[in-house]
Amino acid sequence: MKKILVMGAGSAIAESTARLFAQRGDALFLVGRKADVLEAMCADLRVRGAKAVGMQVLDANDFAGHEAMLNAAESALGGLDTVLIAHGTLSDQKACEASVEHTLQELNTNGVSVVALLTRVAARFEQRRAGTIVVISSVAGDRGRQSNYVYGSAKALVTAFTSGLRQRLYPLGVSVITIKPGFVDTPMTAAFPKGALWAKPQQIANGIVSAVDRGAATVLYLPSFWRLIMLIIRSIPESIFRKLKL
Repeated sequence: MKKILVMGAGSAIAESTARLFAQRGDALFLVGRKADVLEAMCADLRVRGAKAVGMQVLDANDFAGHEAMLNAAESALGGLDTVLIAHGTLSDQKACEASVEHTLQELNTNGVSVVALLTRVAARFEQRRAGTIVVISSVAGDRGRQSNYVYGSAKALVTAFTSGLRQRLYPLGVSVITIKPGFVDTPMTAAFPKGALWAKPQQIANGIVSAVDRGAATVLYLPSFWRLIMLIIRSIPESIFRKLKL
C-alpha cells in the first residue's frame, strides 16, 4: 500500500490518477483550493477502495502553508512515500501580455509554487533515502511559442528544476518523475477544438501510475508520440521558428 499526497487534486488528471490508486487500496491525502470538490472526491475514493483518505484546503501559492500541509498529510496517512504535484492553471497569454501582475501570478502558480513545494518534499525524502515524486510539467516547456510562452516558461522552470532534482536524489533512492502531457481534454481546455493529438485524462493517469510502479526516475511524454513531436519542434532553427505562427 502506498501513502500518496496529491497536490492539485481537483484537476482532471489528478482525479483520474487518484481513482486508480484508490482502486488498488492505496491511502491518499488530497490538497486543493475547493473544499466541496475535495469532499466529493474523498467520498468517491473511499467507495472505490482507498485504504484511507484525508484532505486539506490550500492554495499552492500560500508558500508559508506548505510545511504544515505536509505535516498534516504525514499525520493523516502515517507517513508519505509518494507525492503527485498536479496543480496549475492554463494561462491566458493575451491577459499576461497586458499585465505584469497577471504574468507574475501565472509564473508563481505554474512554476514557483511547484519549486517551493518540491524543495520541501525533497528534503524529507532525502533524509529517508526513499520516496517517489511525480510532477506534471508540459510539452509547452520544451520551447517557447508566441501562443503560450508565459505558461511555457513556467513549465520550463519545472522541467529544469526536476531534472536537477532527479540527478541529486537518484543516488539516494528517491525517484523524481517529470510528466510532460501534450493536449489533454479537460475542463480547462473545453473551449479548444479537439483532434487526433488530444488525449483523455485517463490515458495520462495510466501512464503516471505505471511510472510510479516501475520506480522510474525519468521524463515521460504522454502520450509517447509527443516525444517525437517535440524533438522536431526543438530542432527547428530559430531563423525559421520565429516566423512560424505557433
